[in-house]
Amino acid sequence: MPQHVTVKQYDPAWPQAFRREEALIRRILGKNCVAVYHIGSTAVEGLAAKPIVDIMPVVTDLSAADNAARLFEEAGYEYMGEFGIPGRRYLRKGGDERTQQLHIFCAGDTANIFRHLAFRDYLRSHPSAREEYAALKTALARRFPYDIQSYCDGKDAFVKEIEALALASFDSSWDRLFFAAHSVQGARTLSPFAEAGGVAAAVMAESGAIYTGVCIDTACSLGMCAERAAVASMITAGESRIKQLAVIMPDGSSGMPCGACREMLMQVFPHAEGLRILTDLSDRAYVTLGGLVPRWWGGPGAAL
Repeated sequence: MPQHVTVKQYDPAWPQAFRREEALIRRILGKNCVAVYHIGSTAVEGLAAKPIVDIMPVVTDLSAADNAARLFEEAGYEYMGEFGIPGRRYLRKGGDERTQQLHIFCAGDTANIFRHLAFRDYLRSHPSAREEYAALKTALARRFPYDIQSYCDGKDAFVKEIEALALASFDSSWDRLFFAAHSVQGARTLSPFAEAGGVAAAVMAESGAIYTGVCIDTACSLGMCAERAAVASMITAGESRIKQLAVIMPDGSSGMPCGACREMLMQVFPHAEGLRILTDLSDRAYVTLGGLVPRWWGGPGAAL
C-alpha cells in the first residue's frame, strides 16, 4: 500500500518522541555518535506537519554506523543505505504509516548537516514563512493523499527558496564548536596516577578561531578541567577575547563549567559575563557566564 500523506496541526508530543528516540539512537551508535538533532517540520513549534519525526544523527564514521544496521533493525528500523543522497544513511520506521525517519551524516559533511539545520532554524524564527509552508503542505496533502512523490515535488521549489535564504544567515558556530570538542574527546589513562579526555571543551575567540582542550585528572588534584585546557591553548595562540564555549560530558551531553572554571573565566577575560555557554545543541540553547556568576565579587566598583 502507498504511503499515506497526511498533514496535522503541530503536536507538542513530537519533541518528546524525539527525545525518546534520541536515547535509543545514542545507545545503538555508542561512541561513534557526535550529536543527534531533531530536524524537519516536527522540530518547528507551531508548524503543521506530516506526523513523522525526522532525526539527524551525526557520526564520526559512517562505516561504523553501517555495522550497527542490525541493531537498528532490531529496534524497528529499515536500513535503506544512501537512498538517493550520497554520504547519507537513511532509516525509516513504521511502514506505510511512518513514525520516524533517520538521516545519518558524517561530522565532516557540513554541507548536508547545515542545510537541514538552517532550514529548521529559519522556519522557527520566521512566522510568515512557517505559515506559508504549512498552507502549501496542507493543500498538497489533500491533493495527493497517496502520492508522496507528487507531494514532495509540489513543495520542492518552496523548500529550495527557503533553504537558500536560511543558509545565507545560518550561524553554525555552536555545531562547529561541538564537533571540534568531540574530535578530541576520548578517555585514556596517562599513568597509574592520571587520566585524561573524559570531558572535552572548545572555545571560540572573537576572531572566529576555535581552540580545544580535554580534562586531565590526577590522584592529587593537580590536573585541570577541559575548559581551562582550551582557554590555555587560546591564550597561547595570542587570543585574548572569548565569545562562546561548549563542553561535552562523558555521556555526550553539554556540560557547565565548574565553579573554579567560572571564576577563572571571569578573571581572565574582560566582559566575560557575556560569554555564551552551550546547554543544548539540538535547540541552540545557551546561558551566559554572567547568568552563572551573578553579582561577581570582582565586578565594577570592586576593591582590588
